[in-house]
Amino acid sequence: MKSTDPKELVSAHSPDSDDAYMFYGLATRRVRSNKITFRHVLEDIESLNRKALQGTYDLTAISYHAYPYVADKYVLMASGSSIGDGYGPLLVAVRPADLEELKGKKIAVPGLLTSAYLALKLCQPDFEAVVLPFDKILDAVKERSVDAGLIIHEGQLTYDREGFHKILDLGRWWKTKYDLPLPLGGNALARHLPKELQSEACRMMRESIQYALDNHDEALTYAMQFARDMEQRLADKFVGMYVNHYTVDCGDAVPAAAKKLLDMGYEAGIIPHRVELEFVR
Repeated sequence: MKSTDPKELVSAHSPDSDDAYMFYGLATRRVRSNKITFRHVLEDIESLNRKALQGTYDLTAISYHAYPYVADKYVLMASGSSIGDGYGPLLVAVRPADLEELKGKKIAVPGLLTSAYLALKLCQPDFEAVVLPFDKILDAVKERSVDAGLIIHEGQLTYDREGFHKILDLGRWWKTKYDLPLPLGGNALARHLPKELQSEACRMMRESIQYALDNHDEALTYAMQFARDMEQRLADKFVGMYVNHYTVDCGDAVPAAAKKLLDMGYEAGIIPHRVELEFVR
């Protein structure tokens, strides 16, 4: 490779509609650079969290909960956050119940490094976590191999179709209690990348998100292939929930909310050490 050729970076994100929507400009090369090209990898969020522990990918989606464990290898990007502003991961069951009834019970969760799991542990510390792929959780609840399930991604909009009952909306709980948005996922860049490439990757990510917002219909059509049989109306709603002004740039609110979430995780003994959140633009 000549020194003037663009450097290929491996970019990893979840195979869901909101991530696909925000990465649309990059994946289809609507947003380009003479310094960087991207090769895209799709994996579920807990797999990405685990691979970030080894520094596997140059740019990766991670849960905010995972950041304390990977901060030696990654910095956070100011663009690309998925934030629940008064809504978020849902705790559901096959019958109506309240949170107190689930003390000591089995709850299926999409991963121990997910922000959804951290928020639930802060809200209700006493339960037995059963880790399952996010798209198997409702099946486990239906089969009653667990007492409840913590659902992320599009299941938040479709759970009631199959007769499940909502016990708790963690984003609403967090907003009501702390008047902050709930930071769920973000994008992280490898620390070893030169600052110039980090800045260029941030520019491209920001422009990819803005391109999708400016060209909503075509970006949504692209994202629909990742929407897991959801009709367009619901996919549009889901994308609108998690790709917004916080996604274009996290501003001050998201770092403040993430610091609150992670500090509380440390104080509760869930996270082993405090971490300083470092964002790059």
